Formats: sequence, C-alpha cells, structure tokens
Amino acid sequence: MNVLYEEEGAFKVGAVRTETEASVHVESVSGKRSKVKRANVLLALGDAPLADFLERAHAIAEEIDVDFLWQVCGPDEFGFGALAAEYFGRAPAPAEAAGVLLRLHSAPVYFHRKGRGRFRAAPEETLRAALAGLEKKRRQAETITGWVEQLKRFELPEPVAPLVRELLYRPDRNRIETKALEQACEETGLSAPKLLALCGALPSSHDYHLGRFLFEHFPRGAAFPELTVPAPPADLPRADARAFSLDDATTTEIDDAFSVAWIDGRVARVGIHIAAPALGFAPGSEIDAVARERLSTAYMPGTKITMLPPTVVERYTLAEGRESAAVSLYVDVDRATAAVLGLETRIERVPIAANLRHHEIESLNDRFAAGAPGDAGQFVPELWLLYRVALALEAARGKEPPAGGERIEYTFHVEDGRVTIAERKRGAPLDKLVAELMILANSSWGRLLAERGVPAIYRAQGPAARVRMTTAAAEHQGLGVSHYAWATSPLRRYVDLVNQWQLVAALRGAAPPFAVGSERLLAAMRDFELTYAAYDAFQRHMEHYWCLRWLLQEKVHLAEATVVRENLVKLAGLPLYVRVPSLPEFAPSTEVIVEVADVDLIDTQVRCVYKRPESA
Repeated sequence: MNVLYEEEGAFKVGAVRTETEASVHVESVSGKRSKVKRANVLLALGDAPLADFLERAHAIAEEIDVDFLWQVCGPDEFGFGALAAEYFGRAPAPAEAAGVLLRLHSAPVYFHRKGRGRFRAAPEETLRAALAGLEKKRRQAETITGWVEQLKRFELPEPVAPLVRELLYRPDRNRIETKALEQACEETGLSAPKLLALCGALPSSHDYHLGRFLFEHFPRGAAFPELTVPAPPADLPRADARAFSLDDATTTEIDDAFSVAWIDGRVARVGIHIAAPALGFAPGSEIDAVARERLSTAYMPGTKITMLPPTVVERYTLAEGRESAAVSLYVDVDRATAAVLGLETRIERVPIAANLRHHEIESLNDRFAAGAPGDAGQFVPELWLLYRVALALEAARGKEPPAGGERIEYTFHVEDGRVTIAERKRGAPLDKLVAELMILANSSWGRLLAERGVPAIYRAQGPAARVRMTTAAAEHQGLGVSHYAWATSPLRRYVDLVNQWQLVAALRGAAPPFAVGSERLLAAMRDFELTYAAYDAFQRHMEHYWCLRWLLQEKVHLAEATVVRENLVKLAGLPLYVRVPSLPEFAPSTEVIVEVADVDLIDTQVRCVYKRPESA
C-alpha cells in the first residue's frame, strides 16, 4: 500500500513495507526508508503510482480557486478529505484529495491549520486584513524592485533622496528604502556609500566622512542658536602689561597670552593670561547649555566646529588691540637663572598688544635652539626669557629631552580642496615655551583649588598607568607635577571652563558653582572624556583621509617608506602607516620603496606593493 505523509513540514509519498499500531515503515521513490508515526499518515493511496504523484497533485492544486474553496468550506473545523469530496461532488481520487490538501496548506491566510490534515477557514475580518497586508507587501515588493533597478542604473529614486543620511549612517532595516539599497548593493557588489556616490547622492568622499561625524555628534546640526552674549564685568582692574599670544595662523579661540615686565636687573615678572569667559556667564545659563552639550571644539584639517558660538568667542578671545577679561598667573623669575621666585593669581583686564603667529616668527626656533636669539623681531627679548623659563621649568619637573630626539608632528593646511602636509618637530623652542607655561598654570591652579578645598577636575597619572580624569586631587607622574587641572583653554574645552568657574570662585572667596560630591561635576567629567576621545578619533581619521588625498593630489606612484615592524611601513613625509603584505622580512627602520597601487577615499584604505630597497 502507498501513503501520503507529512515529515518535517513537507508532504511526501512512499510505499508501506511494515507497520505497527503506532507507526509505519515506508520506502520513498528514491529508495530511502523512514519510520513514520501513524498520526502523520494523511492519505492512503492504494496502489496509485508514486513516481509522479506529487507532481499531479500540485497540478490539481494550482487549478483550485482558493477564494471559492474558502467560501464553500463553512466556519467549522474540517478535514481535507471531506472538503475534497464536497468540492468534487464525489469521492475524490487520491491525487484530487492530495491536491485539495496542498491547496489548503499553501494558503495559510485563508485556512488556519488545526491539526494533521485539519483546517478552519479564517474569519472574514481576519482574512480581509491579511489580504490587505499581502497586497501592501506585494506593492512594496514592486516598489523595491523598481528602486533597485534605478539604483543599479546609478539613478537615485526620488523618495530615497531625503533619507540618504539615515541610509548611510543609521539604516532602519524595516524601511523599504533600506531594503532596496541593500538589495541593490548585493546585486552590484558595491557598498552603500559607493553606490550612493555613483548615484550623485554624495557630493564628495569628504562629505561622506564629515557627514557621519555630524550625524553622530551633531544630529540637530552644527549651527548655534541665537544667544545674547553678556559682557565681562566692567570694574575689573587693568593690568599693567603688554601681552602677546602665540598661535597658528588659523587659531581664532585665543585662550592664552603672555607678558614680561622687567622689574629690575635681577627680577622679571612673567604673566600667563588666560581668557576668562567664566566671568561673563554662569553654569546653567543658555551659553553654558550650548557648551555643555558640545563639550569641546572639534578639530579636523581645513575646518573646526567650535564649542562656543562665534559671538561668544569674539567677545572673550584675547584679540590684538583689545583689553580682555583674563585670569592671570604672575610668575616672578630670576633673570639670570630663570628660576621661579614667586606666584600670584589675579582677575583683571589685560591689554593685548599682539597676536603673534608661528609662521611669522618660526625662524626664532633655530636661533633659540642655538642660544643666539639676536634682537631682530617683535617681542624677541620677552620670548627669549620665556624660553629660558620653560627650560628651567622642564628641568624642575625632572624631564629631559628624548634620547632619540623630539618626535615629528604634522600640520595639515587645506584650502580649495588641496592639502599641504608639513613636518614639525615636537618640542621646538616656541612650542616648548607655550607647553611649559601652560603646565605651570594648570599645575599651580590645580594646587590652589586643592588647598582651598574647592572641587575641580584633574588629570592624574600614577606609576605605569594611563592618564585619567578624576575629581580627586592627585599627582601626574608623567608630567612630574603634584596637581594638574586643565584650566588654560576655557574657550575650547568644557573641563577648562568648569575649572575656571571654580577657580574664580576660590579667588573671590565665594561658594563654588560645583560643590563637593557634585553629580553635575562628575557627569561633566564623564561626558567630556567620551566626547573628547570621539572628537580626537575623528581628527585622526580625517588626517588619515587627507594623507590619502595628498597621494592622489601629488600623483604619487612610488613612495619612500620605513619599516616599522613585520609588514607595517610608514610613508615618508606623512603620518601614514600601511600594511604591505608583499614586503619581505626586513629589520625595523629599513628604508624601502613601495608602489601606491590603489587609494580608496570612501573606505580610507591604500594598497601598497613592495618594489625594492631604497638603496637599490
């Protein structure tokens, strides 16, 4: 006897070889034998031939109008055999009964399964809703197919255009626009950004990378709201100083400036003047809300997104020709030895005589390093003293110049889509001058806050440990100071602004805005750390991107490189590290020539091939 049975959700036919009360052993057309529970046997076929039985049953099922079947089956539960007899008006042949079963099984929207071979018609309202859903899916499938074809022709479907940012940076897998893009990517072998770029949806690769950063960190856009900018107090005492700043040409947030007063033949008074926005607005103000949300200025080659609105920066930056509100640290030094003799902090108005730019006085680096400052140039005697003070401060911290020389840093200048990348030795005299005076100010004010019991945010580092931020005063062994609280960049970093609020309160003998154990202080510290790290990672990512742009811009085919380790090399003149799988085994520092074979600005990858040793 032959039977139709259900196994693992599929209908099969076979010849019964043996049977028991609970099961039958059947042999399929292919010769495979299976043990089947008797409850899974749905139809006895007699001696009906098995070779094409299911094919004939499927053909019969295809001819059955499922809607008609639903109308005649009634509301009660039924077995497929009884419905087959009613449908055909007679005892159905085995293939006909199987055809009805297959049709019922293929239409779960119309018929709900109630057991082996048993069904119940879906209620009319349920069916109507389900059919509407199916129709909606059908129309969506047609829409997706149409969009996919457009995308494959590198045409951007009009309904997809407004969602490009979301599709690139945070796709919703439930949207049909996402499904269409994913299907088109699969069929073209292109990634989403590359396909959308070919469709004209990305103005440039730069816009793609910048767009991701803005989408994640500035979801409402990088523009500032309209704000009233308060002026600093009008009654601040005026400093008797001619201060000057020292920054790159593109710096607009000038946080720090210096002055030198020649007290007598033995003593000079060095002024470290820090812009004081904390004097103009308080925690909880509208401007604070903006700064608290952004937490830092975000830098990238060619542009930046400031923490504070330009109107606030303009009011409080230490601009040339103005008297600016400042918190000043005055340092009396011995003119002969440059040793520190005393410290004093004041809140005041400081006349800013000049904003010096590095590129204008860069020649001083070589003159200062040679110990021959000369007298040519603006503020040269003052800068020479500040450099000597910096050397004395560095030595007092127990620091010595690196054994292998100062490491190289790189500056990026982007204008009209072209990038210039220049090497610069870290620790050049003018850089050291600024760095050491900032360390002195941050460490001195950190100590002052700790001594007066005013909470602050410190940077600390123990033995063989990473630098961390903490609200507990602790030493920074990496810098060789007992206290270190960022307070010298209040226009650019929120932590510095918070510490300046605390410092101003301490100097005035007022209650600090953030009390001991303040959750707001802790939250600001935690959020700053995360945001600052994210901004820094983006800056490094964009510097990597502009290195790749430079390779294309300069049409670099062969490049000098230095082996770092294994197959990792650093390209000469660039902060660009590349894996070269074809590189033979060379010792670190070996100089080689590599071919720049492919540059991908979307994935920010470069493929290099080893060519020869540099000396070959």
